Amino acid sequence: MERKHNKDIVPTAKMLRKNMTKEEKHLWYDFLRTYPVRFSRQKVLGRYIADFYCAKAKLIIELDGSGHYTDEKRQYDEERTAFLEKYGLTVIRIPNTEIHKNFRGVCEYIDYFVAQSFSQLR
Repeated sequence: MERKHNKDIVPTAKMLRKNMTKEEKHLWYDFLRTYPVRFSRQKVLGRYIADFYCAKAKLIIELDGSGHYTDEKRQYDEERTAFLEKYGLTVIRIPNTEIHKNFRGVCEYIDYFVAQSFSQLR
């Protein structure tokens, strides 16, 4: 990966951590913060900032609001995902609407990916 710790975007990551969306707060405070495997918020990875990152599971969770569904943003997200996947990371994208409508299902979905990553290590 380029530089894992890109000093140029650390201030942006800190700002995003302080100004999480309500969906990010819900997922963080009601699930990921106390998850048995450690997750980080707004993690700098190369030239990108991941919403949530689990190093042990090599998993990135991105929460997508309505702005992610334009052609331009969709292309950016595809390029970003391809870049991160080159380093063995799995990127899962969860629409914000799912956080509101199916929070339990979202948590089970994340659990599934974490379990899958550990089963592949064996």
